[in-house]
Amino acid sequence: MSAIYDKVLAFMEADIGTGAAADEAFNALALAVFAHQFEHNQPYRRFAMQRGRVPRGVKSWRDIPAVPINAFKDLTLSCRPAEESARIFMTSGTTKGGIRGQIHHTTLTVYDRSTLLNFRRRFMPGAGAGDERMAMGILFPTETAMPNSSLAHYLELARAECGTPDSLHWIGEAGIDIAGLYDRLDAAERSGEPFALLGASYGFVHLMDAMARDGRRFGLPEGSRILDTGGFKGQSRELQPDEFYGQLAEFFGVPRQRCINMYGMTELSTQFYDDGNAVCPSLKSGPHWIRSRVVDALSGLDVPPGNMGVLVHHDLAHINSVAAILTEDAGILEEGGFRLLGRVAGAQAKGCSLAVEDFLAAARG
Repeated sequence: MSAIYDKVLAFMEADIGTGAAADEAFNALALAVFAHQFEHNQPYRRFAMQRGRVPRGVKSWRDIPAVPINAFKDLTLSCRPAEESARIFMTSGTTKGGIRGQIHHTTLTVYDRSTLLNFRRRFMPGAGAGDERMAMGILFPTETAMPNSSLAHYLELARAECGTPDSLHWIGEAGIDIAGLYDRLDAAERSGEPFALLGASYGFVHLMDAMARDGRRFGLPEGSRILDTGGFKGQSRELQPDEFYGQLAEFFGVPRQRCINMYGMTELSTQFYDDGNAVCPSLKSGPHWIRSRVVDALSGLDVPPGNMGVLVHHDLAHINSVAAILTEDAGILEEGGFRLLGRVAGAQAKGCSLAVEDFLAAARG
């Protein structure tokens, strides 16, 4: 079983370029990962067989069946027995009556490598050149406090591997340490060194609300940047993207093109980033080991380029579970990535619900 992990790790490290050769390389590995998951993930195997999609007949990664994201709340989708999991990440439970899905990882080696390679290239000032570090503040609880949170793990990886030794978490059991964070941001201003603030989108809303009450503004040094992720999830007031990124720029003095949004999900092992939010909605893209489609949820077929549909992500790093995920996010494919347009609605939302019912019926046999 380690062979498929080694192949994916080698592919992630490789410079595969672009064009037909890159397409062929991705497709070949996607088919190998599908064969692995078909063999070892029994509920997924039953679903794929019901769809008539078996390894010997599937020739393109686009034809590998995608699992609806809400299925993780009803079934364990793992290639190895659950008791062999090194870590179980749990979804937030913001949909389907608060039920939390479980995603099992027998090792975090591939997850961590995927995260760090991508983070260094897309967020760090040197674009992944070398092992540079920068001072960071984390607006999210620690991994110790939230051991089943993939976001807590992601942010701890970023802090531990890319942050300076004085990089700290600023949210604890009592909430945001407002006074302490003000002092840290004051010190960052005086230092003249770039500073990064990373956390959940709703955490930034709470912080900016406190700053508005206290009449505080900061002008972080040139090269500073902000990373937000996850949306608001009912944890704070909702802001439209233009308003949100405009306020980040106003309160912290960080230009909108340095306010980066990370789009990720517990059900994947790879994240997407934009190149700032000077314009919303931003164009998001991932590394060469993940690809995306936009489909009609009712038919499962790709929609014509430039049309809105439901995003399907195919993540080769997500080895122990399933690589192809049908989300409930609306998007439009464009050259170089996709634009995220929020949650699906109307007929597409109904199509996602029907897809979950179809999957569960097939997967349970």
